[in-house]
Amino acid sequence: MRKIILGVSTIMGLTLVACTTARMPDRTDGAAFFAENCVSCHGADARGDGPLAADLADAPVDLTTLARDNGGTFPEARVLSFIYGDPEDSHLARVMPEFGDAMGDDLVPVDIEGTMTPTPRELAGLLAYLESIQQ
Repeated sequence: MRKIILGVSTIMGLTLVACTTARMPDRTDGAAFFAENCVSCHGADARGDGPLAADLADAPVDLTTLARDNGGTFPEARVLSFIYGDPEDSHLARVMPEFGDAMGDDLVPVDIEGTMTPTPRELAGLLAYLESIQQ
């Protein structure tokens, strides 16, 4: 009986360790993703003035004004939809890459406008970062 109790205790301990190491992404993770994937078009300050912006037919959006342009509320669902790959906008008609397909294996639950939504880990961090830089 003692071995069974120790075994369960060990398993529970391993489970707790696993849960604590798989933390939710935060704005710091999102800032790192942004620096790696978005700066070339949106610029280091996310205002749409990256080094490649001038070469694009559609100028990149100033990402610091998304909430202001949406009545003061950060439009989580719309932002996530656009980054992940907006089904209303063909990938051939947009300049920005779709990130969703490559990230579908590592999902975390994110509250998107009141609905818990399975979201790629990298994009959950990016959403947190973008919301944090709103003017």
